[in-house]
Amino acid sequence: MTPGHPPARPGSAPAPDPTADQATKDAMSNATTVSPAHSASTASTLITNIASLVTNDPSLERGGSPLGLIQDAAVVIEGDRVVWTGDRSKAPATDNRVDAGGRAVLPGFVDSHSHLVFAGDRTQEFNARMSGRPYSAGGIRTTVAATRAASDEELEANVTRYLHEALRQGTTTFETKSGYGLTVEDEARALRIAAAHTDEVTYLGAHIVPPDHAEDPAGYVALVTGEMLDACAPHARWIDVFCEKGAFDGDQARAILTAGKARGLHPRIHANQLSYGPGVRLAVELDAASADHCTHLTDADVDALANSRTVATLLPGAEFSTRAEWPDARRLLDAGVTVALSTDCNPGSSFTSSVPFCVALAVRDMGMTPDEAVWSATAGGAAALRRTDIGRLTPGAYADLTLLDAPSHVHLAYRPGVPLVSGVWRRGVRVV
Repeated sequence: MTPGHPPARPGSAPAPDPTADQATKDAMSNATTVSPAHSASTASTLITNIASLVTNDPSLERGGSPLGLIQDAAVVIEGDRVVWTGDRSKAPATDNRVDAGGRAVLPGFVDSHSHLVFAGDRTQEFNARMSGRPYSAGGIRTTVAATRAASDEELEANVTRYLHEALRQGTTTFETKSGYGLTVEDEARALRIAAAHTDEVTYLGAHIVPPDHAEDPAGYVALVTGEMLDACAPHARWIDVFCEKGAFDGDQARAILTAGKARGLHPRIHANQLSYGPGVRLAVELDAASADHCTHLTDADVDALANSRTVATLLPGAEFSTRAEWPDARRLLDAGVTVALSTDCNPGSSFTSSVPFCVALAVRDMGMTPDEAVWSATAGGAAALRRTDIGRLTPGAYADLTLLDAPSHVHLAYRPGVPLVSGVWRRGVRVV
């Protein structure tokens, strides 16, 4: 995402017509097309000589892979949308042409969980933790103090820095939260700053109970669901709560999320990260878009997720940075749960903006295949944001593409730590 240029609101563009050009689709093996909904003057671009194209088109699933792979492929972009994908030998004529050079192309990553509006540094905390001190939610208070003391300009500089950093690594959609202000004024300004750069903005006044309300947690819940919510709701799409020992219990979390729903904000929830608890089942009860972390799960939690629309968003950067137990992605996937992968980029427990790094961790330590991890970092992230116009390269979707300096998406896990992203298009414009 280009700082200062937020995307169109989700759902603002017309949904693709699944019946469009059906005769053409039927005639082309491994190809799809749609009539462009743009003016005749809109330039079209062909990206061709793609060794392996990840479409995430379920109609193209083969051999158990969810990626809808097309080999020796091409993509046509018109305006900000994909209008055709298929075998490169069958690509239509276009105004412009880009040679992918036998590289892989996949949808831009969808990072559906981050905390970017902050100030300060927690290097000492990380160093101490790596020396044996266990992670606890109390570390958030350090960032709260620094964030409250920072100017708007300092906070915005941080946001734009990390958005650019993520974009260079292939992330084209980024959700981010408040949660480091914890006063009415500071939470509202965090959301205003975030909303200048992405529509996927989450109100997280219920991150922790701040020190100034330590003796009156009920009073803080009343503030989060009252005056603070009134100030923050106009700037956000989502509401979140850290449902965990040391933060907010199940009853408090239900009250906070229910109040947010009444103001038009849809729930997400930090659930079951540090211990077993009510978070996952509360997420399902309230039809939350995602339950995030999902490390400590009972069979009932897994069953609830499998029979709901709620996505389990896994955040392996947090486990890497805290030496905590890894979430069992294999257990969730085998149960039929929709899984997303995200960075949880934040200054305390997961200070990474790299989705490729998280893909590699998920494959190595969480039981995912490379195909599953890439799907979860693209289409899975889109599902966690209840979006159908991102996370896939199919006609009608936004033209958000990542070009790898590798012939296959598998290299993201096969070559961990290597900067493989060599090109990024966002909304049809090459930005990297």
